[in-house]
Amino acid sequence: MKPQQEFSFGQKHHTVSELTARIKGTLEPAFTQVWVKGEVSNYRPASSGHAYFSLKDADATVSAAFFGWGQKSKTRGGFELRDGLEILCRGKISVYAPRGNYQLMVDQMEPLGAGALQLAFEQLKAKLATEGLFESSRKKKLPQFPRRVAIVTSPSGAALRDMITVLGRRAPQVAITVIPAVVQGDQAAAQLIRGLEIANRHHLGEIVVLARGGGSIEDLWCFNDEALARAIAASKLPVISAVGHEIDFSISDFVADLRAPTPSAAAEILSGHWVDVRTQLQEAKRSLWLSIQRDLSQRKKILEQVIARVVSPKDRIREQFQRVDDLTLRLERAIQMKTERGRSQLGQLTGKLDALSPLRVLERGYTLTSDEQDAGRLIRSSKEIKQGHRLKIRFHDGEVPVEAL
Repeated sequence: MKPQQEFSFGQKHHTVSELTARIKGTLEPAFTQVWVKGEVSNYRPASSGHAYFSLKDADATVSAAFFGWGQKSKTRGGFELRDGLEILCRGKISVYAPRGNYQLMVDQMEPLGAGALQLAFEQLKAKLATEGLFESSRKKKLPQFPRRVAIVTSPSGAALRDMITVLGRRAPQVAITVIPAVVQGDQAAAQLIRGLEIANRHHLGEIVVLARGGGSIEDLWCFNDEALARAIAASKLPVISAVGHEIDFSISDFVADLRAPTPSAAAEILSGHWVDVRTQLQEAKRSLWLSIQRDLSQRKKILEQVIARVVSPKDRIREQFQRVDDLTLRLERAIQMKTERGRSQLGQLTGKLDALSPLRVLERGYTLTSDEQDAGRLIRSSKEIKQGHRLKIRFHDGEVPVEAL
């Protein structure tokens, strides 16, 4: 190692890279294999299979990385790395030049049991469970069709945006009241309790939702606060705990009237019955429409059949006109036949009469003699004629007056 005075403010100076390289060259050879015990925090698995996290105890924190953990962990009996887990690691110290910090490059690890936070969580959970705060018998029933919901959360958080988006899509008629509160840090529990009290005092909703997105066990620790748990139990309004991701559990989840895996899931639960009823109404509407369509179709067929059997007045009148025309034609033909038959009979009789007519006899040279003074009395005997008697002699083609001598 070079003399210490080279690091003092003198004529000799180093660039940042040179200084980091010297520290790296000094530090790494001195810690090539160390065992470190600590609690896992800020666990961040990468898609590459590497794992980044911190190891901490009550007074210090060191960064750590385990390259290839995603593959290596598959051979370690299902051992799962997570926040709050106390582990024993073996590795070497490495200086990461781009950030100028040192980290533990882990090549082996094994779990030692629950960390301090996890132990505190389990102890409080057991205490409250013994008091009966988790009993289902004391949990309040949620209204099926809430119209007003109070959400205690950070106004700028993604959890609130997700809930508003889901409720706006599934149940836009539900009114949302946001009660601002920080959801991480030392002041978070007190603000969450205050938000619960405000919602109950002013009845700002039919349901109160405590919401926060995912994070490490430290980030979500305010929802493991004992005072908050007792405030949730004392709430007159039903409370939904929607904290973290589906794998995250907090004390508020157990004491709340309902636990939602995520804030979005809480919004889906709140709107569930609204969606079901809307779906049922849509199905009923569709079924009613189909029923009406079938009924109308059947009635149309019946009407068409009735129309086919019923003759319209116009058609009936037209039919009667045609029948009158047929009868008229038949009458005319009958009259014509009757007339022709009568004419034929008349001709026959006329011929017979004509054959017997005196005029036919006169044509053969006979004449008729009548008394001119006695209205045409026929003279049948010469004894009826006297001298000077005026007579008329009728020939077949005319009459001639004569006087008897």
